[in-house]
Amino acid sequence: MTPDKRGVGIYVTSSVSMEMFLSKRIEEAQSWRQRLGLTPGVAALAVGLFIYGFGEELWFRYLPAYLRALGGSALLIGAFGTVKDLLDAAYAYPGGILTDRIGTRRSLLLFGALTTVGFFLYLAWPSIIAVFSGMVLVMAWQSLGLPATFSLIGEELRGGKRIVGFTIQAVLKRLPILVAPPIGGLLIERFGTIEGMRAGFFVSVVLSLGMLFGLWRSFRESPRPAPKIDLSPSASDRPRIKAQLHPSLRQLLIADCLIRLCEGLPEVFLVIWAVEIVKISPAQFGLLNSVLMATTILSYFPAAFLAERVEKKPFIVLTYLFFTLFPLAVVFSHSFVYLIGAFVVGGLREIGEPARKALIVDFSTFGARGRTVGYYYMIRGFSVAGAAAIGGALWTINPSWTFYAATILGIAGVAWSLIFLPAGPGRSEAEISAARRT
Repeated sequence: MTPDKRGVGIYVTSSVSMEMFLSKRIEEAQSWRQRLGLTPGVAALAVGLFIYGFGEELWFRYLPAYLRALGGSALLIGAFGTVKDLLDAAYAYPGGILTDRIGTRRSLLLFGALTTVGFFLYLAWPSIIAVFSGMVLVMAWQSLGLPATFSLIGEELRGGKRIVGFTIQAVLKRLPILVAPPIGGLLIERFGTIEGMRAGFFVSVVLSLGMLFGLWRSFRESPRPAPKIDLSPSASDRPRIKAQLHPSLRQLLIADCLIRLCEGLPEVFLVIWAVEIVKISPAQFGLLNSVLMATTILSYFPAAFLAERVEKKPFIVLTYLFFTLFPLAVVFSHSFVYLIGAFVVGGLREIGEPARKALIVDFSTFGARGRTVGYYYMIRGFSVAGAAAIGGALWTINPSWTFYAATILGIAGVAWSLIFLPAGPGRSEAEISAARRT
C-alpha cells in the first residue's frame, strides 16, 4: 500500500472510530435520560421549576416578616396563610379542568404568565393590600399548574419511572432553596425588609419571563406523546367523565389532610419564631432553609430507588412521622444550633413525597387525571385552609401552643395512615381500565 493510501486508510479508520465513539456517548446519555425519566417534556418542566423556584425562594419565606414590616399583626399573618391555603384549594380543580381541556403544555404557559403578572404587582406596589390581592395571581403557577405537572409526568412516564420523574422534579424544584433564602436574607439585611423584598420581586419577574420563554421553545420543539388507544370509556363519553376518588385514595386524602393541618398551623410563624423569639438574623433563617432542603434532596434518591422496587406505604408513613416531629423539634429549639437540628428533621419530611405523588397518579381516574388530581388537592386545600388562622389565634395566647397543637394533629395523621392506608402498591392504568370493563 502506498503512503497516500495508508494515510487515507488511517483517516477513514479514525473517522469511523470517532463516529462510533460519539454514537456510543449519545446512546449512553439517552440511556441515562431514560433511567431518570427525563423525556423532553419532563426535562423542560423540571428546568422551568428550577428557574421559577430560585426567584420565588429569594422572598417567599420572608413574606410574614414583610407583612410585619408593613404593619401587620399576628392575626393578619394568620389570615394571610389562610387566604393562601384557600386559593391553593380553590385553584386545584379548575386547574385540572383546564389541563384536561387545553392540554398540559398550554396550561403551564398560561399559569406561568399569570404568576409573572403577580410578581410584577408585588414589585410595583409595596403594601399589605398588594400582598393579598397579588396572591390571586402569584398562586396560579403553584396551584392551578399542579394538576398539569402531574398530568405531564403521567402522560410521559409509566410504572416505577413515575416515582423517578417526581423525584427529579422535586429535587430541581428544591435545589434553589439551598441558595436563594440566604441570598434573600442578605438582601433584607443590606437594604431593609421592604426594599430587600422588592429586590427579590424584581429577580422573580426577570427569571419568570425567562422561564416562560424557555418552556415555550421547549414545548414547541419537543414532540407531544402519541395518543394512546382508550378502550374505556369511548371518546363520545369523555365529556361526562367525572373525577372520582378511588377508596384507597380517600384513605390517603384523610391522612394527608391531618398532616397538612399539622404543617399549616405553624408554617407562616417559623420565621417569626426564629427571628423574634430565638433572636437569629434573617440570613441565618435563610441558612436554616438551606439545611432543610439539603437534607430533603439527599434523602430523595435513596428513598425513590427503594420505593420504586417495594411498597410505597412505609415511605408515606415515614414522611408523615417527620411532619409530626418537626414542630415539636422547633418549639424546643432556643438557639441557632438547636434550630439546625430541627430543620434537619424538617428536611426529612418529604422522604416519601415522590411515592405519595406516584400513588395519587396510580389511582387517578382513567381519562381524567388532571381533574382527579385537582379534585384531590381541592378537598385537601379546603380542609386545611383555616390552619394558619387557628395557628395565629393560638400564637396570640402562647406561641408554643401553635406547635404543640400541630404535633397532636400529626400524630393523628400517622395513626390513620398506619391503620387505613393499603399496604400494596397502587394499581396500574391497565388494571384500573380492565376493572371498569368487567
